[in-house]
Amino acid sequence: MRLWYWVTTAWVVGIMTITGGLSVAHAKTMMEGFAHLGYPAYFANLLGVAKLLGACALLVPGFARIFARTREWAYAGFAIVIVSASYSHLFSGDGLKSLEPLATLAALAVSYWTLPADRSLNFYSARFDAPLPPEAR
Repeated sequence: MRLWYWVTTAWVVGIMTITGGLSVAHAKTMMEGFAHLGYPAYFANLLGVAKLLGACALLVPGFARIFARTREWAYAGFAIVIVSASYSHLFSGDGLKSLEPLATLAALAVSYWTLPADRSLNFYSARFDAPLPPEAR
């Protein structure tokens, strides 16, 4: 299980880091892609920074501990980005190219489902899990 986690997480983080970096750098091919999909140039900055922060949340163990549930939000955000990319390519007339992001979505799902217990947060607080005191019942 641990091997599947690291392989799929490396795939997702690699894709998100490369595309995030290219977006922030306003690489010519990336900006042409944004224009083809109908997105404004400033959207590249927003998406690029979000992808880079999400990649940090998946890889850096302490990053997720600083902010509760950061890793879960990164997984959710990446899923939204990937589905949106597929949708955008489909409705921009890219045909089968619109299915490419779904391979990364599958890797993201495997990464989430095989997340080792020592890398996940059982973030239950005593204030939510503790039984109510008798006077509060």
